[in-house]
Amino acid sequence: MWRIPAAIGVILGVYLIARAVVEPFVIDMSDPATYRNDWGGPSLGAVLLVHLGPGIVSAAVLGWALTRRRRRLRGENR
Repeated sequence: MWRIPAAIGVILGVYLIARAVVEPFVIDMSDPATYRNDWGGPSLGAVLLVHLGPGIVSAAVLGWALTRRRRRLRGENR
């Protein structure tokens, strides 16, 4: 019953993580014109927070969920 929502969550999480990894290479951090109109612009810090933040949160949540699932499958109680 939870497989479809979990699969959608994993796909969304992987997308956000990939976007967070790629974003610093897509923008030229030394040229404000490349990120001025992005979400969070014109500030570089805000742009990075908006684009990298969800990926970092997704990585933490996916890591926690995988650890929890692995413990449950091994029979460890915690």
